[in-house]
Amino acid sequence: MKKIGFLSFGHWMPSPQSQTRSASDVLLQSIDLAVAAEEIGADGAYFRVHHFANQLASPFPLLAAVGARTSRIEIGTGVIDMRYENPLYMAEDAGSADLISGGRLQLGISRGSPEQVVDGFRYFGYEPAEGSDHADMAREHTRLFLDVLRGEGFAQPNSRPMFPNPPGLLRIEPHSAGLRERIWWGAGTRATAEWAAARGMNLMSSTLLSEDTGVPFHQLQAEQILRFRKAWADAGHPREPRVSVSRSIFPIVNDLDRAYFGRESGRGDQVGFLDGGKARFGKTYAGEPDTLIRQLAQDQAIAAADSLLLTIPNQLGVDYCAHVLDVVVNQLAPELGWR
Repeated sequence: MKKIGFLSFGHWMPSPQSQTRSASDVLLQSIDLAVAAEEIGADGAYFRVHHFANQLASPFPLLAAVGARTSRIEIGTGVIDMRYENPLYMAEDAGSADLISGGRLQLGISRGSPEQVVDGFRYFGYEPAEGSDHADMAREHTRLFLDVLRGEGFAQPNSRPMFPNPPGLLRIEPHSAGLRERIWWGAGTRATAEWAAARGMNLMSSTLLSEDTGVPFHQLQAEQILRFRKAWADAGHPREPRVSVSRSIFPIVNDLDRAYFGRESGRGDQVGFLDGGKARFGKTYAGEPDTLIRQLAQDQAIAAADSLLLTIPNQLGVDYCAHVLDVVVNQLAPELGWR
C-alpha cells in the first residue's frame, strides 16, 4: 500500500494558454483540486513554496483553507525554504493550520533551492551568523522550529500579564500535539537524508538529486532511502519513519493526453549542473497504461517509499489535473500493488 498525492508548484502567467493567469486563480484552483483529489481517492495535496516568483509562496493560508474544505487527505508542502522563515511565527501558523485540518498537516521543509533573486532571504530580514552560511542558517531555523513544536515551555511569563497565565514557562500557541512527528526534510543528497534521519524528520525526496554517481536516478534515490532508514535505526527513534518520492507520471489514455505528453515518452534521466555541482534529474513517465505499469514496476525508489507525490501541470486546470490523478490512482495503482 502506498499513499498517493499530488504536488503542485502553483505556476501562473497572464497567457491565453494558461488556466491559471493570476495568483487568485492558482490559490482558488489549488483548493478545488484538493477537494477533487479527495473525491477521487487520492491521499494528499502538497504545494511547493517559491519566493519572488509567479508561484505559490506563503503556504499556511492555503493549507488552512484546504484543511477546512476537506476531511480526509493529508495536506502539506514540498518544500518550505527555511532560510526565509521565522521559526516561532512558523510554529504558530503550522499549529493553527494543523488544528483546522484535524491533524492532517505534513510539512516538508529544507535548506532551499536556487532562487529567483540573489540571497532573497536577506530581504526577509535574515542574515547568516558570522562564520556560517545560508545552509547553516536554514538548519538553525529548523532546529528552533523543531524544538518549539515539542510544546515545552521556554518563555518567561510577565508578572503582570494582560490575561492570566498557566504556571511555569510559556510555550508557542496554538500547539498541535503530534505535528513534530509530521515534519519532513527535503533531502537532495544521500548525506542530507542521513542528517534528517538523525534529527527525527521524515524523508521527502523529489525528482532531483544534487549529486550523481552514474547510476539511473531511481537507483541513486533508492540508495538514499536505504541510507536514511539505516541512519534512522542507528539513531534509535521509537517510531517508524515515512519516506516520499516525487514523480512526473502522465498516462496517455486519450487524444488530449497524447497532445500534451506524447513527446515525453521514451525520454530518460537528465544530468546537468546546479549550484556549481553535478545533479541528476529523474525522467518523466509518459505512455499508455500498460507501458507505464511495466516501467513503474522497475522503479526501485518508488518501491522503497511509502508515499508517492505526483507533480501536476497546474496551468492545465483543475479538470485535467484531476483526470491525471484519477487514472494513476484508480487504474495504474491497483495493477502495481499500490492499492
